Amino acid sequence: MEQPTPQSPLKIGTRGSPLALAQAHETRDRLCAAFGLSEAAFEVVVIHTTGDDAALIAKDRALKAVGGKGVFTREIEEALTTGAIDIAVHSMKDMPTAQPAGLVLDCFLPREDVRDGFVSRRYRGIADLPEGAVVGTSSLRRRAQLAHRRPDLRITGFRGNVQTRLRKLDEGLAEATFLAMAGLNRLGMDGIAQPIAPEDMLPAVAQGAIGVERRVGDTRMERMLAAIHDGPTGLRLTAERAFLAELDGSCETPIAGLAVIEGDRLHLRGEILRPDGSEAIAGEVRGALTEGAAIGADLARRLLAQAPKGFFDWR
Repeated sequence: MEQPTPQSPLKIGTRGSPLALAQAHETRDRLCAAFGLSEAAFEVVVIHTTGDDAALIAKDRALKAVGGKGVFTREIEEALTTGAIDIAVHSMKDMPTAQPAGLVLDCFLPREDVRDGFVSRRYRGIADLPEGAVVGTSSLRRRAQLAHRRPDLRITGFRGNVQTRLRKLDEGLAEATFLAMAGLNRLGMDGIAQPIAPEDMLPAVAQGAIGVERRVGDTRMERMLAAIHDGPTGLRLTAERAFLAELDGSCETPIAGLAVIEGDRLHLRGEILRPDGSEAIAGEVRGALTEGAAIGADLARRLLAQAPKGFFDWR
């Protein structure tokens, strides 16, 4: 197998945020270790996406208004399709459940902390927030979960990278916000947040996972990525993403899901909510490790069957 060299580097496509770059560098470093290569054999290619424009132009606007979940991936996948890059690194919770024709996503790095983190300059957790406190988040899932648990709180839109959200807290625009613990850990900033147990706030599907996308038929990339693929993470994401796909969900749908491995079994928990938090339906299923897709679809159908008439009128 021909390996990349400084003269002919392997090109890794990514967004340009500090977290996206950290994920691209982790991918590069794992490939370096697996094949005894130097960093010079890789080139990290930053690609500007529609989602980056959305964050700059309409920071508190719903992403569905500018194209939905694909706004963070479309331009990167176009570069991969045309051959401008060799692989693309993504946060899996940003990824649609279906890939464009000619692309495949079958390499996942070891999963980081799946939990949400509570971030505040004054309070240690959701229960400590006073009645009527302002909480900033633009995640429809987190908004719905918080409103369901604490309907007395005031929720305002909060978009931007970690540094932007911390600045907003310092400016007094909100008393608290949420950030994924995985991202904070990868940036070396885990000390600023209090982790929230999944039992209290079930995370987004695929939260904490990095996926590496390649072209169908690119055997060199297929072999290289197989060397850094984490099997347990792949098994868990198969169940979670099947659950999401059956619900036809996106990052603008209040859906949460988490699969964990228990010996030789998969345990999948899921939750669907009304956007205003007035109603939530949750459930769980267990099954064989190899049955993740069936497990995910089964749980989705169970929750759909429990949903009262009109539950999805907002979609």
